[in-house]
Amino acid sequence: MTAYAFLLLAVAAATAFAVLKRRIDRLEHDLQTLEVRLARLDGRAQAPAPRPVARVQTADLQGPRIPADETDDGSEIPPVPIPAPVEGPSPAPSPAFTLPRLSFETLVGGRLPIWIGGVALVLAGFFLVRYSIEQGLLGPAARTFIAALFGLALVAASEVVRRLPATRDDARLGQVFAGAGIASLYGTLYMAAALYHLIAPLTAFGAVVLVTLGAMGLSLRHGPPTAIMALAGGFLAPLVAGFNAAGIAPLLVYLGLFVAALFGLAVHRRWGWLALAASVAGLGWTQFLIAVLDGRGNLSAIGLYTMLLAGGASAALPAAGLRNRWLRLAPLLVGLLQLVSIAPGLDFGPLAWSFYLVLAAATLVLAWRDAVYLPGAPAAMALLLALEALGLTAVHHGSTPTGALVAALLFTGAGHALAARGRQWIALALLGAAGPVLVAHVLTPALLPPLGWGLLELGAALACARLAWMLRSDADDPALIAATLASALLLTVALAQALPHGWLSVPLALVLGGLAVWARQVRAPTLFALPILWLLAALVAAGPPLLDVASAIFVALIGDRLPYKELPVFADLLRVLGLPIAVALAFLFVDPRAFGRARRGAAILAGTGAVLLLYTLAKQPLAIATPERFLAWGFVERALFTQAALAAGWAPFRAGRLPGLAKALLLLLGLARLVWFDLLLLNPAFVAQQAGPLLAAHLALAAFWCWTLPRLRVPAALLSIAAALAAIRCAAHGTLLTGPIGSLENGGYSAALLLLALAWLWRGIAAGRHDLRLAGLGLLTLTTCKVFLVDAAALDGLLRILSFLGLGVALIAIGWAYSRFLARPAAAAQEAPPLT
Repeated sequence: MTAYAFLLLAVAAATAFAVLKRRIDRLEHDLQTLEVRLARLDGRAQAPAPRPVARVQTADLQGPRIPADETDDGSEIPPVPIPAPVEGPSPAPSPAFTLPRLSFETLVGGRLPIWIGGVALVLAGFFLVRYSIEQGLLGPAARTFIAALFGLALVAASEVVRRLPATRDDARLGQVFAGAGIASLYGTLYMAAALYHLIAPLTAFGAVVLVTLGAMGLSLRHGPPTAIMALAGGFLAPLVAGFNAAGIAPLLVYLGLFVAALFGLAVHRRWGWLALAASVAGLGWTQFLIAVLDGRGNLSAIGLYTMLLAGGASAALPAAGLRNRWLRLAPLLVGLLQLVSIAPGLDFGPLAWSFYLVLAAATLVLAWRDAVYLPGAPAAMALLLALEALGLTAVHHGSTPTGALVAALLFTGAGHALAARGRQWIALALLGAAGPVLVAHVLTPALLPPLGWGLLELGAALACARLAWMLRSDADDPALIAATLASALLLTVALAQALPHGWLSVPLALVLGGLAVWARQVRAPTLFALPILWLLAALVAAGPPLLDVASAIFVALIGDRLPYKELPVFADLLRVLGLPIAVALAFLFVDPRAFGRARRGAAILAGTGAVLLLYTLAKQPLAIATPERFLAWGFVERALFTQAALAAGWAPFRAGRLPGLAKALLLLLGLARLVWFDLLLLNPAFVAQQAGPLLAAHLALAAFWCWTLPRLRVPAALLSIAAALAAIRCAAHGTLLTGPIGSLENGGYSAALLLLALAWLWRGIAAGRHDLRLAGLGLLTLTTCKVFLVDAAALDGLLRILSFLGLGVALIAIGWAYSRFLARPAAAAQEAPPLT
């Protein structure tokens, strides 16, 4: 309690300091303005007048005035106050004109000594009593009586100095004596009740109340310092008597009446700081009582007091002249927060919810009347959701479901009714419609049957859709986007309640399509991008089966021959992902504006999902789950997958449509897959599988796709060479291509490469294709090197002679034919007529 008392004193001292600092600043500003005006008046008074006029003595404090006249140039001279003529030396300036400039000297020399003197008076009384105790001169009753007389004497002195002609012009003297007297009286009562037990606690409490009322009365005469003493003493009075000596209800009645009196004083004198300090101290008492007390009856009274205090403070602060919006909002928000903290002690019953809903309704009314309180409305809504979550997760829900429903209707209705005032009310309506029902559904799904939840969320969705319809325009309005999102979310959840478990993809796909259609109707740019959120939600909902597909792809990439065992059941994957992917792809192909700025991301997501679906589907017919199945069908399945990807990417690539998708299919899923699996990781020449002539056909067809695309001529040439070598390997080994390379097979490789080089040279010469001629010459060079370095080393005798003889004749013939081809352009250039 001592710490709490010091806290209140510290708050009161800080408030008093802020008030005094503000008054000093205001006085300094007024002084500077007055000096400027006096300087201007002095300058005008010294200007020569056109003719003398009679001066008339008046009783005005400003002295005699000169009537308005005109100068030589016709301009009017305003009346100027001048001092009255006197004989002899000039008198000292009047006090009305000699306000000292605020400085260190005037502050320390003229202001602080008075206040320090007041403190010294209080300390003098304290040390006097202490000395009497140490000397044994006075007993407890006498000490208390003398201290009381001393305090009353100081209060009387404040009235005396306020009336004396010598001191009445300095209000600080009366303030010091009054403040010191009130402080002395508070100390006397504490000494009488707590130290000497001369009076009962309730009697001491009543005496403190009387002193406080007297201090408030004196504050009307002496100003803020005395009001600060009344504030501190009034709130500390219950601690003197024991805050629960007569029960909590009388204490709260006293605090309520005292705060109301302080509010009245603050409004009467326009002391906003006093109203704020009273609010802080009153709510501080509430928090103190919540911390030290328990019991349903006590908390009910505290809740009622908190509700009334927060509402009253919200009305008193602006009436007292407080303009800062956040300070005006603070008591209201603190009161709402305290009501949330009280609710668990009241078992979230009707009282707890009634207190909160009444104060929340007051918040809405204040926000309706004054926009300063508008930020309090969403804060009250957020605290409401917290209160609802606490109630629904408690052992006993109490009145939480009913209270949450009433709160949803309250905030939604207010938001709809005042939607025309601004976007803040629209946001409040959306949050009121969606927040409570979704929180309740997530935390307590067993509270209602699925159909009940669906109807409740459908109603909330219609409320949000009404706002979206009212706000429809082709501009990017954040309120329109928020209303559309809230409507779509609630509609998705509502539709999901009518379907069996595992069919979330259906409402996701329906809402995705609905959002796309709504965007086409309204034409707001951001609306086009919203469906990607539902596409992402569909992918997240399909997370478990998609993870299985990703696991199958990963083990396949590292060389596992049986990835089929990792795949999910295709029917499950199709159920959770098929419809949203189909709807997204349909809008991507039909509407070039679909998904707006997120179109590329949507295309990647939808294309990836479609590829994963097709991959899982394509794995189903052969179902390669055993080594025997891999030996018989492993290469066939891979070849079909690769060719399908190459064909799917080749068509749009050649037509110049969907370049990103075409490159992904042709290069990543086609050529890269062929190189990684068929030539490196699971090459039929090293891993046993039934490939046979299919390998050569597979490579040749892949080369064909590349030859038809100008940018892929190099891969086409390499694949052609691989196809020729695969044909020789198949001729030598049959369907299983594993095994060593024989001499005849080696020669076949050279012959095949030579024939391929000749074919490229012939085609390059006939069609005028420079790239084919270079490829043929390069391959011919490599084949020649192979024959000399590899094939000749494996031959002996007549075979070696015949080999070199055939190679020599072939090279001579090729050189002769190629030289004649190169000579044609030169001859044509010589026969051409000269240019004129």
